[in-house]
Amino acid sequence: MRVCVIGTGYVGLVTGACLARAGHHVICVDNNEKKVELMKSGRAPIFEPGLSEIMQEAAKQGFLEFTTDLAAGVTHGEILFIAVGTPALPNGESDTQYVEAVARGIGNNLQAGYKVIVNKSTVPIGSGNWVQMIVLDGLAEREGSGISGPEAAKKIGVEFDVVSNPEFLREGSAVYDTFNPDRIVLGSDSQRALSMMQKLYQPIVERKLAEDPSLPPVPVVLTELSSAEMIKYAANAFLATKISFINEIANVCDRVGADVVQVAKGIGLDSRIGSKFLQAGIGWGGSCFPKDVSAMVHIADDYGYNAELLKAAVEVNQRQRSVAIEKIQHELKILNGKVVGLLGLTFKPDTDDMRDAPALKIIEELNRLKAKVKAYDPIVSSAGIGQGLTGVRVEPDPERLADGCDALVLVTDWKEFLSLDYSKMAKLMNNPVMIDGRNFLDRKVLQEAGFHYVGIGRS
Repeated sequence: MRVCVIGTGYVGLVTGACLARAGHHVICVDNNEKKVELMKSGRAPIFEPGLSEIMQEAAKQGFLEFTTDLAAGVTHGEILFIAVGTPALPNGESDTQYVEAVARGIGNNLQAGYKVIVNKSTVPIGSGNWVQMIVLDGLAEREGSGISGPEAAKKIGVEFDVVSNPEFLREGSAVYDTFNPDRIVLGSDSQRALSMMQKLYQPIVERKLAEDPSLPPVPVVLTELSSAEMIKYAANAFLATKISFINEIANVCDRVGADVVQVAKGIGLDSRIGSKFLQAGIGWGGSCFPKDVSAMVHIADDYGYNAELLKAAVEVNQRQRSVAIEKIQHELKILNGKVVGLLGLTFKPDTDDMRDAPALKIIEELNRLKAKVKAYDPIVSSAGIGQGLTGVRVEPDPERLADGCDALVLVTDWKEFLSLDYSKMAKLMNNPVMIDGRNFLDRKVLQEAGFHYVGIGRS
């Protein structure tokens, strides 16, 4: 099938590249010329395992192209994905200006025939109907004054339907998640549009690109627009709440002498609860959870409902970031003039994303308390993107980080941090203290290396 993906951030680029890998002819559109030239060379502008290789292979086979020409993309695609950003506004509402601009641009460039327009961006409930209206407005603008959108569509011979197809990709494993999804959600009132989307996803549904092709077909949830939009928000809100819940339990464990790792294991074995997202630590960050939970709260407020549980989940998460500071203060007492090293900066491993990363709040607080802050991160250090960070010195390797430190804080649970030379690092420190902000490291290994180990919610 012919596909156009508009917007090449995490979602758009991964979606476009993976659909091309599935055998569809995909044109990705972005208004950033430098970014497009980079992608044409086979390089991804984001760090995502396996993505560059898929881009290069699909481009070589002629299935993947990149352009700044929106008209060319709209003309090419039977299915048009809107995959631009919807960042949070200060009040928690989603900023849909980029979605609006793309929808209007699609309307300006539609020709006779049928198209499926897909909301891949995370958008507020009801945005499917709104996008339809904006596309029609774009058609009317092109035809001139005195004609409505529906009249313009009829005059030109344009037909289109809007589908909500929310993404459930995890940064750092987005390629894997695309080929091995738990489910595919499609929302529309048009059977014609739903049939085309099912045909598009058939190779993925049938596990032809899956890690384990013998698994049953991927479940496909067919629903109306608003329910599909709500599924995305509800899923992220639940996961964020689950993390905040176990962090709340961890804080109680700290006070009563229990070990939250054992508690999480005990409750996670209950099939009604499950073990995923029960890892206590210093809280969630990134681009999805903070934005989507805030948007869900804002949507509830708009319709006269006070989402108290979700507001509490956000409050617990914000407070959790100060737990690392409290534990450093408990160990070092006065932080003025002390040197603290952070292991990891990104909000999670296997990504270069620093959006709403807990490390940023920790750096801010340590600076306020007049501590000197150093950091090492596998991606940030190697890519040099730490130059844009303030209040922290980014070191090139873990040993340089440990040298002269009074305490280390594990902020991001990068896999390579399990096998560092902690004995050597301990000898380089003024005071070998490790605050494990993710309960990720082996306490016994750290203690044998000479560290005083402190976890989150661990007796």
